[in-house]
Amino acid sequence: MTRKDSLPVTDAHAVKVTGVSRIFSIKKKPPVTALESVDLTVAPGEFVSLIGPSGCGKSTLLRLIADLDQPTAGTIEVFGKTARKARIDQDYGIAFQQAGLLPWRTVRANIELPLELHKVGTAERRSRSTELLELVGLGDFGDSYPDQLSGGMQQRVAIARALAESPNLLLMDEPFGALDEMTRERMQNELIRICAETRAAVVFVTHSIPEAVFLSDRVVVMSPRPGRIRSVLPIRLGGPDDRSEHIREDAAFFDGVSAVRESLHGTPDTGNARGVDTR
Repeated sequence: MTRKDSLPVTDAHAVKVTGVSRIFSIKKKPPVTALESVDLTVAPGEFVSLIGPSGCGKSTLLRLIADLDQPTAGTIEVFGKTARKARIDQDYGIAFQQAGLLPWRTVRANIELPLELHKVGTAERRSRSTELLELVGLGDFGDSYPDQLSGGMQQRVAIARALAESPNLLLMDEPFGALDEMTRERMQNELIRICAETRAAVVFVTHSIPEAVFLSDRVVVMSPRPGRIRSVLPIRLGGPDDRSEHIREDAAFFDGVSAVRESLHGTPDTGNARGVDTR
């Protein structure tokens, strides 16, 4: 059972990428094709990780979904809307590798920033930030400042801020990449719990195979530039309640890691022996 199994049935994809390419023009140099003919769908409530070698275009794809850049060819829909309309409607939250907190604002004020920018009233902002502080396990730190927090705590604040407007989609670009391994695993556990509670779909960029397998319903393996989807691998580790730290010692976890590693090295399985799924 995956996170999406408990969601209402809907025909709309959380994300639908169709025939997307992105070519960058560089002055006095040949154009660089970052992405070529990418097709991908993400279901509501589904956690999908993008993994591939450096420069394969996975962060570019995330930026296109977020409407931080535009494709050279192809279309992107978020809950049936254009990426631009989804951004305007605040249908997604976004978190990057660096937390990007404003040092002069308290933790609570950082979380409330998106609500403040959209003219949400003071009482409603405070109620929502209190709810989110509890959700990310920082209920006692609302009046602290970012420089008083550890790196992992700062990332939890950034995730809370991304959730402030109750988005149905989270876009995450290596949010734990700068953390030590122990903190990173704790944050993975926290993210599993948060996603189970919010039921948001997630598109997650990572360089870590174990991280992708632990977190995901499906792992999208991308080829070296120009970035194409090499394979899409379902991960069968059960629902969020099953994905405790102990699952990392489970045979199914090691099978998932092996399948992703094989695909990354250019030897994806043929057929459906490991459940290769290209939907």
